Amino acid sequence: MSARVIEFSQICAIAAKEFRDRIRNRWVLAVALVFTVFALVIAYFGSAEHGAVGFRSIEVTIASLVSLVIYLLPLIALMLGYDAIVGERERGSLDLLLSLPITRLELLAGKYLGLAAALATSTLAGFGLVGVVLSPQLDFGGLLHYAGFMASALFMGMAFLSMAVAVSVVAADRTRASGLAITLWFFFVLAFDLLLLGALVAGGGDGVGAALPYLLLLNPADVFRILNIFGMEDVRTAYGLATVFPQALASPWLLGGVMGFWVVMPLGVALWRFK
Repeated sequence: MSARVIEFSQICAIAAKEFRDRIRNRWVLAVALVFTVFALVIAYFGSAEHGAVGFRSIEVTIASLVSLVIYLLPLIALMLGYDAIVGERERGSLDLLLSLPITRLELLAGKYLGLAAALATSTLAGFGLVGVVLSPQLDFGGLLHYAGFMASALFMGMAFLSMAVAVSVVAADRTRASGLAITLWFFFVLAFDLLLLGALVAGGGDGVGAALPYLLLLNPADVFRILNIFGMEDVRTAYGLATVFPQALASPWLLGGVMGFWVVMPLGVALWRFK
């Protein structure tokens, strides 16, 4: 018996419904507004503690935005997708969906793509509006650098959205799913670097110190940070990356591939478990 051919029209229909639901409940607008306000405040008032107000440089602005995005975007992505499947199960609509001529792959892919479209729209709209405001003060290189920041932020958001969908498949109910989502955020955003630092200090730099650059690749938030910080000499030195992260590993293509792995791997686990 031959395998059923994937129906992309089914995937698109589910994705469109997910996206419309997020538009209808004002989720996209709210997140875009949050990103816009925070980014504008950071761009123009981020240097107030040094006695200066106003836009200074795109490097300083991106360095400050990286810290904001690492805390905020993973949480938004996890909260967006944690109930994608388990929510349908609790509402009793999952069995109805699976009784239709649609495969589990099509359902999962449609759910993810719809949520990803909502996250992409809010992220690009929020930061893109700030880019338009700042554009008169930026040259082409600055605009390109800011566009790279937006793309990498979106890439990281997709990685955490993939984790959220995997959590939604694995969890037995929405309460457990939300707890797992918060745990993932706490581990990758707050605890991971502290654990590495603790291991580095406890080992006196031996063993862990040599493996540290590779261990950082195990966290999509750190990959995002390195992608944006390593290309700026002054900021890279301030963050300490110049001494712990080798130039050979800092290739945008390599780091982009690692981030792509973090997008695909959780979805593969989710599909395996969903089947």
